[in-house]
Order: sequence, then C-alpha cells, then structure tokens
Amino acid sequence: MPLFSLFAVYFIIWWVTLFAVLPFGLRTQAEENDVVPGTVESAPARFRGWRVVLITTVAAALIHLGWYVLSVRLGYGIDAIPQLYPKFD
Repeated sequence: MPLFSLFAVYFIIWWVTLFAVLPFGLRTQAEENDVVPGTVESAPARFRGWRVVLITTVAAALIHLGWYVLSVRLGYGIDAIPQLYPKFD
C-alpha cells in the first residue's frame, strides 16, 4: 500500500477520533460557576487543546495500527465480514 494512502487513512481516523475525544473531561463554565460575560454557559471553563491532541494522536495511532495489521498484513478486508442477507447472483 502506498505511503500516501496509509497517511490518508490515518488522517481520517485521527479526525473521527478527535470528535470522540473532545468531550472527555470537559467541565463547562456553568459547572465551575465561573461564566465569563459574553460567553455561553456551556463553553469550556479550561480548554486543554494539547491534551486533546495528544490523546487523539495516541488513540488514532493504535486504531490505525489495528486496521493496518488486520487489513493490510493479515488480509481481512470488507469481504471478510459475513453477509446477513442472501446473495443474489
């Protein structure tokens, strides 16, 4: 598999993982009782961007490694998933 394709798959996995990781440990301004004037109460009290990026990168790397081993090295692809409906040829 070309190196660019591997990077493209990792990039997609990274973005999906980012949106899954964003709410981890989030405390809103309303929960902290420290609402800054001009902001909504549901805004983060302290946004830890580097922490989110680090967790996302590590989690995406592990997911990508699992995908790479199963799909590229062992050959399990979309055809290895059992079909739940009869095949009409």
